[in-house]
Amino acid sequence: MDDTFEPLSDLPEPATAPEAVPEIAPAPAPASGPAGPQRYDAILSIPVTVQVVLGGTTMPVASLMKLGRGAVVSLDQKVGDPVNIVVNGRTIARGEVVVVDEETARYGVSLTEIVAASRDDRLS
Repeated sequence: MDDTFEPLSDLPEPATAPEAVPEIAPAPAPASGPAGPQRYDAILSIPVTVQVVLGGTTMPVASLMKLGRGAVVSLDQKVGDPVNIVVNGRTIARGEVVVVDEETARYGVSLTEIVAASRDDRLS
């Protein structure tokens, strides 16, 4: 077996030069900020309907027609029961009613649970 090697500098040049590899520009960095990357701005600005469902009831139309100012409608939930937070018709969370400002009688909802979407909801 022959153990002699030719130095690389003595080898002939290749017939064709290697093709130039095009330079790839780095992807633009996402814009930072409270809303996240700019590509989400269009989605994040879509208005959605948010409802807090305090409860419900069933009554005949005749009883509904008799309701007037100051009438009290009993709901199917008790004081302290969690309320559902519904976005575009889907329950996304549960929470409890809290007083935000006693002077102006404003209240809000403190989220206590985020509801996981079912597989059927994610597919539709």
